[in-house]
Amino acid sequence: MRIHVIGALLLASGCSAQGSAQDGAALYRSKCLACHGTDGGGRPAIQGTNLLTDAVKNASDADLTEGIARGGKKKLASHAYATKGVKPEEIRALVEYVRTLQSKQKP
Repeated sequence: MRIHVIGALLLASGCSAQGSAQDGAALYRSKCLACHGTDGGGRPAIQGTNLLTDAVKNASDADLTEGIARGGKKKLASHAYATKGVKPEEIRALVEYVRTLQSKQKP
C-alpha cells in the first residue's frame, strides 16, 4: 500500500511540474511575448527588456517575482500583474518559464 501511495505522489508531482511549465509558457505568450519576444531576447523597437542578459540571469527568483508581480524597483505598471488578477502560482510559473528561456540560450 505504501509503495502505491509514494508512486501516486511521484506521478502527481511530475504532472504538476509539467503543468506548471505549460502554464508558464501559455502565460508568457499571453502577457509577455509582445514586449520580450518569443525567445525572451526583447523587442528593441518597443524597448522590450531582454530577459537573456547577465543582469536578468543573475537576478534572484525573488527579484523576478517582484518585477512581474509589482513592477520591480521601477514599479512598472505594465508589469504589476498581482494587481491584475494573476495568481502567485502563475507568477511562479512565469519565473520558471523565463529561467527555461535563459537556459536555452547559447553561450
